[in-house]
Formats: sequence, C-alpha cells, structure tokens
Amino acid sequence: MNTAPVTAEELNRGCTCRTLDPARLRRALEADPLLAGLYDEIVAQRPNLFSATAVFISPRQYQRIAAIVAAVNAVVALPAYREAVLARAPAIARAAPGPLGVFMGFDFHLDAAGPHLIEINTNAGGALLNVALARAQAACCKALEWIVEPTAALDGVEEAFFAMFVEEWRRARGAAPLGRIAILDDDPPGQFLYPEFRLFERLFARHGAAARIADARALRWHGTALAADGAAIELAYNRLTDFYLDDPAHAALRAAYTAGAVVLTPHPHAHALLADKHNLTILSDDALLARLGADAATRATLVAGVPRTVAVGAANAEALWRERRTLFFKPATGYGSKAAYRGDKLTRRVWESILAGDYVAQAIAPPSERMTPVDGSEAALKVDVRAYVYGATIQLVAARLYAGQTTNFRTPGGGFAPVFVVPE
Repeated sequence: MNTAPVTAEELNRGCTCRTLDPARLRRALEADPLLAGLYDEIVAQRPNLFSATAVFISPRQYQRIAAIVAAVNAVVALPAYREAVLARAPAIARAAPGPLGVFMGFDFHLDAAGPHLIEINTNAGGALLNVALARAQAACCKALEWIVEPTAALDGVEEAFFAMFVEEWRRARGAAPLGRIAILDDDPPGQFLYPEFRLFERLFARHGAAARIADARALRWHGTALAADGAAIELAYNRLTDFYLDDPAHAALRAAYTAGAVVLTPHPHAHALLADKHNLTILSDDALLARLGADAATRATLVAGVPRTVAVGAANAEALWRERRTLFFKPATGYGSKAAYRGDKLTRRVWESILAGDYVAQAIAPPSERMTPVDGSEAALKVDVRAYVYGATIQLVAARLYAGQTTNFRTPGGGFAPVFVVPE
C-alpha cells in the first residue's frame, strides 16, 4: 500500500494486512500478574474471538451513529414513550431503580445510506476485551501508523468504565461507600466471554473495590442481604440473559432486587426501555414518534437510521410471508441472534414457529464488508459495528466480523475487531 491519503471504505476493501500484534495483545490482556496465561487460554479455547484485522469508519459515519444514539435516548426520556413500553413490560421492569444500566450495546450495519441501528442489547459483552484488542494493533505500513496507534481516549476508557459502576452505585445509594461487587452469570467459567469476567474482576480490584465472579444460581437471599458463598453482595454486574429474572434458579437475585437490597446493573427496567425489540417498532415509525412527542429532528434521525420494524401477528402474517425476502425476523426478547432468521431462508415449519412466538419483522439493512486475511487467502466478512453506551454517552466503538446469517465467533478470520475513524 502507498502512503497516499485513503478513505475508510478504501481501507476496508483494499487493506488486507494483519494489524493485530499477538505480543501486544498478550501484554494488554495480562497486564495484571493474576491474569497470566489468559492469552494462551483464549487462543486455545476461543480461536475466533479476535480478528487479526481492524475495521475503519469515516467521521461522518461515527457522527451519524452518535446522532442515532442521542435520538434514541431523547425518545426514551419522553413520558409517553415510557408509559407505552412499560405498559407491556412485566411488573418487575416497571419501577425505575435509579441506575441507568451499564454497557448498553447499540448494534449497527453500515451501508451507502449510512449507519442503521438493527437492535439494542442489554449487558453487551466484549467491552474490556475490545479495549485490549485496540491497544494491540500495529501499523502494517506508514499510511496506517497515525490511524491505529492508541489514543488518549483509549488510555482512559477503563477508568471511565469503573467510574460508570461508581455512578450506578451513587444513583442507588448516594454517598455510601461502594459495596462489594459480584460479576454474575450462570456457570461463569462455562460462558464464552468468561475471560472478560476475569478482566472485570481485576479492574475492580485495581480500583480498590472488593469483587468476585459468582454463579447467579448459587446466590442466597437471607431476607435482608444477598450472598455468594457466604459473602454479602451489594452491587451486581449482571451478565444474565434472563432479562426479567423469571428463571426460578434466579429467585434469590429477584428477591434481593425487588426488595432494593442489591444494586443490579443492567436491570429489568433498562431492558424494557431500550432492549425489547418491540421498541424498534416505535423508533422506526414517524407517525407514532410524533404522537409520543418526539420533535421533527429526532424523528428524521430515527426514521433514516432505524430499519422499519413491525410486530408479527395473525393480522399481517400473509403480507409478511409475501415480503419475507426483504425482512429479518427476530424474537422480541431474544439476544445473540438466537432464533433469528433471514426471511429468504425461512421454511414453512420455521414460519409457523415464528407466528406462534413473539417476533418482530425488520427491513433488512445489509451489513458492510471487510476484506480479511484468512488462512493465507482473503475473504469478505460481514461487519456489525457496536457502540458501547452509558446513558447517551458512547464509551467505545468496536466491530464483529463474521460469515453466515448472523454474528458468531466461529468464522475463521472473524471475531471482535477494533474500529478506527479515518478522517475524510
């Protein structure tokens, strides 16, 4: 590659160099001595967690992503919107507990028309892993040196993450000293992103906070306190996908949360306001947004940036089946692309299961592609761009590269990839 100015699109299409420096990644992941061996564990057990290349976006694309995030949060603040979405939410989600909810994931596809918000996720994973990955990039040529070098903002992002948890605690407990933290999931060592749980455990410890990784199924509720292995838990970083704590195995956590005995983040209220995919039917509907009180500029941003989404039901089933090749079908409370289907891949059997479930149909917004080195060759992998958001603030932008119908970590050459903004 020459050193002439290049655009983000040209880099994504034409630069197939490996920018990931494994030695740098090892150092970034194992900066804490107690994490020695983490890099080798990831390489052995999760070989497609990290892509060897980076993704590039333009300032205009980043600005549009930020505008869409801001517009969503403006709508979420509207009393009429909150009333509408909470009316269909379970009782546990209706009361606002105070905290905002950490690591909301705004997922985008990018095309010639700009970024399109395809969904919002509670407890989006990968933030700390992506910080380490971004720090491990090495320029393949002089043209990239000024793009991939870590910035001051990247250097401070871990402090911003910790400050976010402190803010969540303050919103619920005021000036009380930060309580003991648990990083919660079912069978944490069995989770694909378990390495990140360990990173968070050490992040909290470096800032002087008592923290542990705990199995949500093993928690105990003693009427006034939530405990893990006999130790009281006061702040819980929630990585569960049981968004409304319906699973009987989570009864102790549910009891503590409803009693106000634990600060849970993210929580059911945040999921109902932002991540339930029925909300996309509102965010993509100009007339409905107007009735709820959204101003013209907010509506224009969302209608352009959120693919048209409708609830699937008996009344529109026939029309949706006819139009299925232009649609993507998602379970309203799903996550991780589970049970999600491209309409052109649907069989009648799957269609019947969709009609029997709680689904939305979203106009397909094709993902962009990144030419990627794979096993000595090159492949055009699809790109999802994720903005990690707290409140209305974007803390980090990263990407996932994949092949197939939905995002996964099984694609050779795919996985998490850092995102760099290339000036136009």
